[in-house]
Amino acid sequence: QVQLVESGGGLVQPGGSLRLSCAASGFTFNTYAMSWARQAPGKGLEWVAGIYSDSSDTFYADSVKDRFTISRDNAKNTMYLQMNSLKPEDTAVYYCSAKDSWGQGTQVTVSS
Repeated sequence: QVQLVESGGGLVQPGGSLRLSCAASGFTFNTYAMSWARQAPGKGLEWVAGIYSDSSDTFYADSVKDRFTISRDNAKNTMYLQMNSLKPEDTAVYYCSAKDSWGQGTQVTVSS
């Protein structure tokens, strides 16, 4: 079955950076588009970024454009989210998704 495991979250100061990873298994990774979403405390799920199966195109929410970069390594069955210039409003649990499945999430907290 599809398994998605996020990692790389943590506590970071405003302006800092983090790199999230999503390790995938249970499906043919290089044939599926993937995405990242997040859920801030007390708020609904927000789509953050997406990437085609062959990395030929990427997409971003306006709230993270020019600060976040989504990428994938099909040889390692892993997707990444490089997050720069982090803001307190980026605080959320971050989830990766593929084939209508979701990982368990990783907490990102941006605070001084």
